[in-house]
Amino acid sequence: MSKAPRHGIDESELSIKGPKKTSVGIPGVLHALQISMEQMGPLRSAETLLRVNQKDGFDCPGCAWPEGDKRHVAEFCENGAKAVAEEATKRRVSPQFFAEHSVADLLQQDDYWLGQQGRLTHPMLLDEGASHYRPVSWDEAFTLLSDELLSLDSPEQAVFYTSGRTSNEAAFLYQLMVRGLGTNNLPDCSNMCHESSGSALVETIGIGKGSVSLEDIHQAELILIAGQNPATNHPRMLSALEKAKRNGARIIAINPLPEAGLLRFENPQTIRGLVGGGVAIADQFLQIRLGGDQALFQALGKCLVDAGALDRSFIEQYTIGFEEYQSGLQDLDWAEVLTATGLTEEQIRDTATALMASQRTIVCWAMGLTQHKHSVATLRDVVNLLLLQGNIGKVGAGVCPVRGHSNVQGDRTMGIFEKMPESFHAALDAEFAFSSPRKHGFDTVAAIQAMRAGQVRVFMGMGGNFVRATPDTEVTEAALRNTSLTVQVSTKLNRSHLVTGRRALILPTLGRTEKDSQSGGEQRVTVEDSMSAVHASHGRLRPASAELLSEVAIIARLSEALFTDHEGKSRPGAPVASWGSLSGDYGQIRQHIAAVVPGFSDYEQKIDRPGGFVLPHGPRDERQFSTPSGKAVFTANQLEFPRVPAGRLLLQTLRSHDQYNTTIYGKDDRYRGVYGGRRVVLVNAEDLAELGFAEAEEVNLVSEWTDPDSGVLSERRAEAFRLVPYSTPRGCAAAYYPETNVLVPLESTADISGTPTSKAVVIRLEHRSS
Repeated sequence: MSKAPRHGIDESELSIKGPKKTSVGIPGVLHALQISMEQMGPLRSAETLLRVNQKDGFDCPGCAWPEGDKRHVAEFCENGAKAVAEEATKRRVSPQFFAEHSVADLLQQDDYWLGQQGRLTHPMLLDEGASHYRPVSWDEAFTLLSDELLSLDSPEQAVFYTSGRTSNEAAFLYQLMVRGLGTNNLPDCSNMCHESSGSALVETIGIGKGSVSLEDIHQAELILIAGQNPATNHPRMLSALEKAKRNGARIIAINPLPEAGLLRFENPQTIRGLVGGGVAIADQFLQIRLGGDQALFQALGKCLVDAGALDRSFIEQYTIGFEEYQSGLQDLDWAEVLTATGLTEEQIRDTATALMASQRTIVCWAMGLTQHKHSVATLRDVVNLLLLQGNIGKVGAGVCPVRGHSNVQGDRTMGIFEKMPESFHAALDAEFAFSSPRKHGFDTVAAIQAMRAGQVRVFMGMGGNFVRATPDTEVTEAALRNTSLTVQVSTKLNRSHLVTGRRALILPTLGRTEKDSQSGGEQRVTVEDSMSAVHASHGRLRPASAELLSEVAIIARLSEALFTDHEGKSRPGAPVASWGSLSGDYGQIRQHIAAVVPGFSDYEQKIDRPGGFVLPHGPRDERQFSTPSGKAVFTANQLEFPRVPAGRLLLQTLRSHDQYNTTIYGKDDRYRGVYGGRRVVLVNAEDLAELGFAEAEEVNLVSEWTDPDSGVLSERRAEAFRLVPYSTPRGCAAAYYPETNVLVPLESTADISGTPTSKAVVIRLEHRSS
């Protein structure tokens, strides 16, 4: 095991090589092992990695891709191994660390350096006006936080954020506590990633979740993968795609960048993957312009309608709105489609031919489709395309939004949402004998706006790195500094611990890999994957510190301070619960979940089964649609796509391969050929020449955004980025977040869903000398 690095990323060491055309293979295995050994050492690496994603082990704290019934001995991917190593690291951030480093000093460090320092070990308090955090007892921390919350003029003055890594049990208890206080201010990471998916799917099929299973992927005849990079963001998906290919599936990749994982996959679990050259994944690559996906899906729909390649029986029996949708397509302008997509008509018609030949089609997508102004309309048109051929509710077909965080879908199921339906509130009220608030709360963008306006006194984050995950970095940081108290429940050090209210608490918590011993014995938690499967997760490692509490224990003890008097009786109007018992036995929490959330009856018995259980899904299971009409809904959507002024580029923010969300594992992005640095911007070589810039020149990125209400133009600046000629569509560019989040305007959000438009930022390049 190596010590934490003394320095962050030195951009002067940046080097650019050619992008890779294959993913994983021996290099992926070696890199995963290297990081595991550095963070955990040999014995701990073996102990941990052999239990990740096993039926009797713990769920990977990385992505939400599901596991099959048959598990490999090494059931993890490269980035999953990195995520586990970061959590199970032997490095520690102790009170001595905070005594040696002031907040001002730590603010000078980059995200990589902060994350590499190790696990937090003790609750810490930053007093008002103090330069350093100091250790506090848990009792002091809960008293301080509960006093602050109970002194608010209104519960609306508090915001409670949630990361997708929070377990079902912790998420359920957390939302109960928040609603017990009297607010629905429950922003979460879904607001920034797949909220557009949920908005579109609830409207069109009646449930905001994907309709496919892992077996459906294996049995599909055609899979469209749009706005997604599986090799970096969901590497285990590649194994499923490989199996689909063996079964005869055709795969079409739709993306602005050619991604190695969709070109060729070398599966490290097979001889062919290690020494036989692997398998080509995408049969066709559509290099689409940013924001042009809606135009593509409308054009494909028109091709099917014009050819009569429709499932008339399905349309008549299970849908409404087809005539309006068909009518809206009649005037589709092919010139507009080609301008929006950057594709040729031949490419689009070839894709339509593949659709007509398929009896079982799946469309998979991620943030490339969800983070545009017109994302909800785009995803409605994805659903329209699938409905035309009856590709909902049959084997090998359906919608597949691929979630990022390991339990982001489960957190929403548990009630982490600012506007849960009345049925959820009624069941919650009946179970806990109180009246939960019905007024909708703040989503992520609204929460930042409220903090900026001085309307929020307390911010609490249950996991995650809010400061670095959110848009408009300078605005977000100023908003958080406008509060009285910020509280972060965390495993690792990050920038959100350093951008604080007048006072700040760090509450260190157990990770997925660790034993969770409570008064009722060792506890297990549960998570829900991208395909609605719920299973248990049981950590085995000794906790990083004896001072750590589980997320459940933190919430339960805080709730006890908030809702009970000195005699242990519930305060008037508070939810009635035995908080100490819930903390000691998570099975009791699951009993409450079963009483409130549909699909969780016999919860404890179901998770006793190896692999857990699958939640009901009306459209998938019985072609039942919980829409007002009881049918799936075709929608007629006006075509929209970004129109970029001359001399400007459209920027998408993205991850490097050595990264998971805001966590930076290393300095390289080997699939894109970027080594030793992160401040790069990928631009088409012809655009560079036309705009008068040179390869490797260092430039500033300046975003330009005109407020549609006021007409005022505003600018944001990210400095010192190296220009890298790259295969992108003309007029498009790409750069890593969180470094470029500063360029994303807070008010630039998707219609309906409110998701930040991080894949559609208008920028200009600025010479550093100007």
